Amino acid sequence: MALEGAEDCLLSSSGMCSATTMLLALVPQGGHIVTTTDCYRRTRQFIQTVLPKMNISCTVIDPSDIKGLQRALEQNKVSLFFSESPTNPYLRCVDIRKISELCAATDTIVCIDSTFATPVNSLALGLGADLVIHSATKYLAGHNDVLAGAICGRADLVEAVRSMHNVLGGVIDAHASYLLLRGMKTLGLRVEHQNRSAMEIAQRLEAHPKISRVHYPGLPSHPDHNIAVQQMSGFGGVISFE
Repeated sequence: MALEGAEDCLLSSSGMCSATTMLLALVPQGGHIVTTTDCYRRTRQFIQTVLPKMNISCTVIDPSDIKGLQRALEQNKVSLFFSESPTNPYLRCVDIRKISELCAATDTIVCIDSTFATPVNSLALGLGADLVIHSATKYLAGHNDVLAGAICGRADLVEAVRSMHNVLGGVIDAHASYLLLRGMKTLGLRVEHQNRSAMEIAQRLEAHPKISRVHYPGLPSHPDHNIAVQQMSGFGGVISFE
């Protein structure tokens, strides 16, 4: 909570638990979601196969398609905008500040999955987002020995998610909580070193004759590099390439 500058935070048993509980809690029956094309497969699967059973529809836009978001907000009663930033696996970055400004005008909740950024590299709430989700399994815990998730942000929204969480379960166990606390003690140190290592690897890959494309927001060749520079202090440890 303190790392993100949030009013409240709720831990759960996994990142997917945090995401699905949030969607069930905050999107009403008949509601509409806007999400992005480069999305974690299981999240997309939940949005496109489970939520329609509750008459919840979805618009999918490119991460950089601000005009597409504007059209969706104009044509639908949008309950929630949800995207990773950076995304998995192409490391696309959405313009969190611009998206938050547009969504605020229509009382649309903005939730950013900041797992790949971490609060060390980006603070989505400070850019205007209402909620931030983390798969704490990854960077926050950092040692490949725990599953956990977190959602933090506005107190009223986190409380609504907490009420749904109390019904559905998905509670993080005490030992996993201990391991998460242990991992977070070295979060800043780990991420700073991973930023430097990933940038070096990305630059070397991009220069390699057998590599056609490198997806890393720290590279000027990345389509969202300018956005990443504006809202991130580092670009994370994940790289994808072709």
